[in-house]
Amino acid sequence: MRQIAIYGKGGIGKSTTTQNTVAGLAYMGKKVMIVGCDPKADSTRLILHAKAQSTVMDLVRELGTVEDLELEDVMKIGYGDVKCVESGGPEPGVGCAGRGVITAINFLEENGAYTPDLDFVFYDVLGDVVCGGFAMPIREGKAEEIYIVTSGEMMAMYAANNIAKGILKYASSGKVRLAGLICNARKTDKEFELISALAAKLGTQMIHFVPRDNQVQRAELRRMTVIEYSPDHPQAQEYRTLAQKIADNKMLVVPTPLEMEELEELLMEFGIMEVEDETIVGVAEKAAV
Repeated sequence: MRQIAIYGKGGIGKSTTTQNTVAGLAYMGKKVMIVGCDPKADSTRLILHAKAQSTVMDLVRELGTVEDLELEDVMKIGYGDVKCVESGGPEPGVGCAGRGVITAINFLEENGAYTPDLDFVFYDVLGDVVCGGFAMPIREGKAEEIYIVTSGEMMAMYAANNIAKGILKYASSGKVRLAGLICNARKTDKEFELISALAAKLGTQMIHFVPRDNQVQRAELRRMTVIEYSPDHPQAQEYRTLAQKIADNKMLVVPTPLEMEELEELLMEFGIMEVEDETIVGVAEKAAV
């Protein structure tokens, strides 16, 4: 059983990418479980054709204790017999959402969710947070294989680099490794070349470039993955290709994160960021004198 965590900047398309990739693996006959590690509980809705499933934390609040919870209460079966669990989180503005991740994973372990027939477990993790409970899949040695979803946008690349720093920290004391970057394209300038170069700098690979296509949104409106909604569409083939690449992937590395200056130099090299005579900071400093 391979345990994989998907990280990336908030809004980059992690949940969509994860579910479509998992659908690709299920299409190949693989046995998969998704553990949603996000209080929004939107990591499984395309697999289950539902707005959101009952989360571990919702039911713990309802019952008053995790001891009264049963596995079948929180695990649902969706497309391709994919097992789906959502950790959930506290009510907005109250408590630590990371605790939900810790509670959910511990509960799944103690109640036999990680069955021997599983080929893959995917953890879809909130945003680019690599601290506290959200780091549990890598901190506690659950997921040893990490993919970062990114794009050619500056902040997505910055987040990817930041996540690589988190992986580096935990790699020294465990088996967690970076398995590659997934470029979820936003049609920015020189995006393929830029993310390929970033991957090389991090010591990893761009395992797949997922082109932007409105078929993804059309499928999402029907709460389905592209593979289920339109299996013959070219975008469905992109996700099947990504799934196959992940199934075949053997390149697991300890990343080599960049300093901020190196990241900016990369953007300048590709003409994304202009080399200016004066930075905004410099102008502000002069104005203050």
